[in-house]
Order: sequence, then C-alpha cells, then structure tokens
Amino acid sequence: MSDIQLRDYQTQSIDGLREGFKNNHKRQILAASTGAGKSIIAMSMLESASKKGSKVMFLCDRRVLVDQFSRHLSRHEIPHGCIMSGSWRVKPDENIQVASIQTLERRESWPVMDLLIVDEIHAVMRGSLERYIDENPQAKIVGLTATPFNDKLGKYFTNVTNVITMKELVDQGYLVPFKVFIAKEIDTAGVKVTAGEWQKDELETRGLHIVGDVVNEFINLSDKIFGEVRKTICFSSGVKHGEELAKQFNARGINFVQISYKDSEEYKREVLDEFAKPDSTIKGVISSDILTRGFDQTDVEHIILARPLRKSLSMHVQMIGRGARSHPNKPFCLIQDHSGNFLRFRDDWDQLFENGVDELKYTGDSKKRAEMTDRVKKQSKCPACGGLWTSDTNICNECGHERQRSNMVISIAGELTELDATNRKLIISKQDFYSQLIYVSKVKGYAKGWVANQYRAKFDVWPKGLKDVMQTPTPETMGWIKHRQIAYANARKK
Repeated sequence: MSDIQLRDYQTQSIDGLREGFKNNHKRQILAASTGAGKSIIAMSMLESASKKGSKVMFLCDRRVLVDQFSRHLSRHEIPHGCIMSGSWRVKPDENIQVASIQTLERRESWPVMDLLIVDEIHAVMRGSLERYIDENPQAKIVGLTATPFNDKLGKYFTNVTNVITMKELVDQGYLVPFKVFIAKEIDTAGVKVTAGEWQKDELETRGLHIVGDVVNEFINLSDKIFGEVRKTICFSSGVKHGEELAKQFNARGINFVQISYKDSEEYKREVLDEFAKPDSTIKGVISSDILTRGFDQTDVEHIILARPLRKSLSMHVQMIGRGARSHPNKPFCLIQDHSGNFLRFRDDWDQLFENGVDELKYTGDSKKRAEMTDRVKKQSKCPACGGLWTSDTNICNECGHERQRSNMVISIAGELTELDATNRKLIISKQDFYSQLIYVSKVKGYAKGWVANQYRAKFDVWPKGLKDVMQTPTPETMGWIKHRQIAYANARKK
C-alpha cells in the first residue's frame, strides 16, 4: 500500500470526479492550478482503480514526463509499467501503465483500459486522442490541466471539477505569490501572424535585439531582490534566441544552459537532473516551450518571460506557473517580463487567479488581446519609483508615494515597473502596513523584532523613518500574515 497523503481539497477533487461519473459524465476535466498536486490526485485514483482490478493508464505529453511520473509512482511504491521503447519498466501485465501520446500514436490500436487519465489535456487534444474518444464512448476519461482553455474541450468533455482557486492556494501557503517586474519588451509591431501567434522566426530576430537588456536587468533584479542569483527558468522566443541568451549569461559568469527539441532526451534529462540538485552548478535553464508543461521543480525562484504570446493564455499561465510551487525559505517567485504578456493577459489572469474555472465554454486561447498603448503604459507607472499602479488607488504599493488623481502621470524611462500579480485590489502604504503589524504584535504578544521581520518580508527592506503608531489591521493584512504563518509551518514540516 502506498504512502500517499491527500490534502482536503485533493480529496474533494476526487469526490467531485466520482460524483460526476455517478451522474453519467464519462469524460471529465479536473482543473487545478500548477502546484496544486494534480499528479498526486492522479496517483491516488490510479492506485484505487488498480486495486479493484481495473486496467488504467496515465497519458503524458512527452517521454520525459513519462519518466517523471514513473518516478513519482515508484517513490510511493505503486506497481506500474511504462509503454515506451527503451524503458526498463516495460511491464505489460501491470494494471497501471504510463505512456506518452507520441508512443500510442505509432501503434495500430490503443490498449484496452477502464480509466484513462490524461495529463495536460489542453495540450494533448490531438487527432489520435480524439479518435479514441469517438471510438470508445463508454470509456472513463479524466483530463488534468491548470488551463482548460482549448476550444475542443467543450466538445469532448461534459463536466469540470475545480474545488480550489490559485488565490486560495496562495492564501493557504501551498503556492507562493508572484512579484512581477515589467521590463523592456520585445517589439512585436508588424510581426507576421501564423496560426494565431506571432511568426516564430521573426519574433526570434526581434528577441535578439534585447538580449543585453534581459541579462542586465536579470543581474540588477537578482541583486536588488535576492542579493544573489537564484535558480531561474528563462522562456526564449526560439533556439537561436536561447543560444544567444545563454552565451551572454555565461559571458557574465552566470551558468545558463539551453535545452531544446534539437537535444537528445538523454542530454535534456542530464541537464534537468543537475539543475534539480540543491547545489547545482546550473543557475538557469533556457527553453522555448519544453518546460512549460509538467516541470515541477519547487526551488525555482526567478522566471524570465522573453517569449511574447498573442493569444495563448494557457502558455502564459503555464510559464509563470513554473515558479508557483512553495519551497522552504521561498516567500515569492520573481517574474521578469520582457514579453508584454503580463499586461496583455492581465484581466484573464485575474479572473483565473481569483475565481478559477467552472465551465468549459471559455475559449481563453482563441481571442487576440488588445495591445496597451504607450500612453496607457506610461500612465501606469509611479513617477517616484517606476512601480506599476495596480488599481485606482493613489498610493503606490512599492514606495508609498501619493499622487493626485490625474491623467498627467510621468514615466521613468528604462526602469523596471513592478506589478502585484496576485492581488491587484490590495494596495497599502508602507506606513499603514507597519502600523497594522504593530497592532497585531501587541495583541498577540509577539517577540521583539517580529514587526521588522514581517515588514522586510513584504517590502524587501527594513522599516525606516516610520511612526510607531498602531492601526487596526485590514482583512487583507491579516490574510497576508496567515499565509506567511502557513508557509512557515509547511516549510518546517518538510
């Protein structure tokens, strides 16, 4: 018997899917944020079905993910086999099988199975899977995804279960919030469009023009926010773009390695195995899209977005989700956006973050987002620090600067601007936050230094020049404190 321990919302997710099957929904979507533990949920379902004698399969998008999921099963001592040439775990008699869709596509027919769980279903809705669904209308199928925005899902699936939002996962300490800086963007003006997205070759050429900016701003941000370089994932516009980025990072003494479709599976596995080490010599991995799905390393603290997206909300969410998982001593994930994606998908991101998904009619990957004008971008910046104004408030969330409500807002050219990506509605001055911490400290009887440490965790600086006055804390401040406490408790357990 395995040692799988499910969180409450994971158990509720399985209960929701079981209820769906009882109501004759043969094909269902389990929607849950990156880092919510969809793999754990899948393993529990597979093991439960296997013990009842059912033939079950976990279908992945790529071979590397077959290896990854197989390792997860082995870690929990769950017997299984892999349908993959060259694998030492080819065990066709096992009830649980793991395969990639590419492997099954090369076969004349798919194995008979009682339950099929498809990972990253938004990316795996290919002709072969569609034919399998059409030819096996009674087959029970569960698709896993953080982004159920593929137009085909509403056609082939009849129910969606989403029991917890990303905001709730952050509030409960299971995910970390994001600290987002809007950096110099790749210019997409006039780039041709192919299949709804900007043409890759031309976009890559544009990306080469700001490689120096990406590296310089990475160094500046790393020093400003962390005081050092932390593990980083960089999403490039293509292989040539990635090669040049790696070259310039390494020229500055920072070991970045690119992996792409041109590399062998063995090489990619070696790079990622080294990157996974706590003392890895690799500081950053560069990829165009290999790491957008299924990559679950928790100690990544810095994400660089250097691949502009015109329509694909799914890709945007998957990219930034690579840094969402919690890890000891990881209070947030830093997003360095050179793509313009955070502003482009801002409203859709907020909707997903706050409310999750409750239907399959939403086609988030099929609509072109309106580009923000230069005037709107300029009006979004704080004239004192360059921070991005994230609501209608007249208080800057970063420096506490107060401005009159006016359209006459001056931007600071060339500086990064910060976006509160996890709670646009929560804007608070440093003095207010400090005063509210003093109130909580007095009421709770916390040790001396607690206020300063919490303040530093919020603003990355020690409190200076502030008045030692108490102020009743807002629900948002209390929620922030609770999130910190849960994250700390979870880190101690680990």
